[in-house]
Formats: sequence, C-alpha cells, structure tokens
Amino acid sequence: MLVPDSPALTFESASTDEARGAAEELRRTYGDVGRERADVIVALGGDGHMLETLRSCIDLKKPIYGMNRGTVGFLMNHYRADDLISRIKGAVANSLHPLRMEATTQDGETHRGLAINEVSLYRGSAQAAKIAILIDGKKRMDELVCDGVLVSTPAGSTAYNFSAHGPIIPIGAGVLALTPISPFRPRRWRGALLPHTAEITFVVQRGYKRPVHAVADVQEVHDVEKVVVREDRSVSLTVLYDADHNLEERVLKEQFEP
Repeated sequence: MLVPDSPALTFESASTDEARGAAEELRRTYGDVGRERADVIVALGGDGHMLETLRSCIDLKKPIYGMNRGTVGFLMNHYRADDLISRIKGAVANSLHPLRMEATTQDGETHRGLAINEVSLYRGSAQAAKIAILIDGKKRMDELVCDGVLVSTPAGSTAYNFSAHGPIIPIGAGVLALTPISPFRPRRWRGALLPHTAEITFVVQRGYKRPVHAVADVQEVHDVEKVVVREDRSVSLTVLYDADHNLEERVLKEQFEP
C-alpha cells in the first residue's frame, strides 16, 4: 500500500485517560485533519478499540495504524510518540476480511452482523446447547452438545478462539477455525479448519428449552434458531504494522511462546 510522503493523520482514542492523553500529545505534534481528509487513521487504545475503529471505518476504505494504550494490544503497535510519520511510511500492510453473520431468531426475525474476530454461539441457560453443523449445505455433525461453538478469522484466532483451545492461524492461510466451547458430546471433538470459502450453518436443536445466543464480535442476538456464517472477501480492511513487529510475525511468535 502506498502512503504519501507526508500522510495526513487523524487520531481516534479509546475513552480511557491514557488513550485520550496520548491522542492530545500526538495532535499537538502532527495535527489532526479528521476522518474524511486523513490518509491514515491512528487508533489509540487496546484491541477492543481497534476493532471498533475498524468496524466504523469500513466504508472509508482507509488504512488504520494502531498504537497500544490499552490492556492487551495484540492488534496494536507499540506506543511511541516520536518519528510516527516514518513508522507509518515503513509499515507493512495486512488485509483483513471479516465474517458475515446472518442469524434467524425463534420468532422469525433475521439479524445481520459483521465480525472481524469471530462469530460465536453460546448457551443461554443452565442446560448445554445442542447444535447441528452444516458445511456448504452438507450436514457434518448431527448434534454438538456444548457450552457453545465459534468460527474465527485468522486475525481473531489468537483471541477467544485460542482461549477455547482452537488453533492459531497465519493471516494468509486462507482458512477459518471452527472451534467448540467446552464440548460434552462428541467429547473428543476439537473442531476443524475450513477453507475461507466455506459457508457454515448452525441449527439450534430444541432452542425453546435450550436457548442459544449468537455474537458477531460485539453484536449480540438472543434466542437464535439458525446462524449462517461466511467470510466476506468483498470487504477488505487494511491494518498497518511496524515492519519488525508485523501481524504475521506476532501470530507465528504466539505459537512458540510458553
């Protein structure tokens, strides 16, 4: 991705004092032209704020460079106020493609959501969920009895997916992770890797007695009956990372850390 020699910047911060203070410091040094005129959007906060910024900037089609002023910061670069223009010009561009969720509720309503990390289903009562799984229209599992199940993008594979013992996926691998959450039956099933072109359909069994909710990153839908998930390659989000600490390197490093 070509960044102008003197890119115009805008700074968007999380609501914490640390993030707001960083934004004020950077505006004094580099100015702030606003979203519409900016060549690059600089997000200041943690991973949650980065995801919010990516979602809100989809239609702008502008690259986002994040710096960590939050808690986790896996999706962020290290914070440093000096030499920001050079860092941005030398950054590596990573393209992220989100998941589209279409969830149908028990009362027949359809809700649509976009997920950069994952789409997850989870039980909404004390009883375990019972979910059938279809891949490209073919039933692959008649009944998964579990606390839940999720589909993760490569970018999200180090988040909730990894906590649920799912695999870490390199960014350019062209696959999605299908990962159960506390599976009871089949007890030994640990999930599957699917081509990024796959359409995954979850059908809730006896949802009136065993309610299930669905979440696309932060958008939650209660009492779902069916959820269809697919990657949307028509949407491409550009995230910039320092060359010595890019996203591919972080994903690789995560697989070798104790």
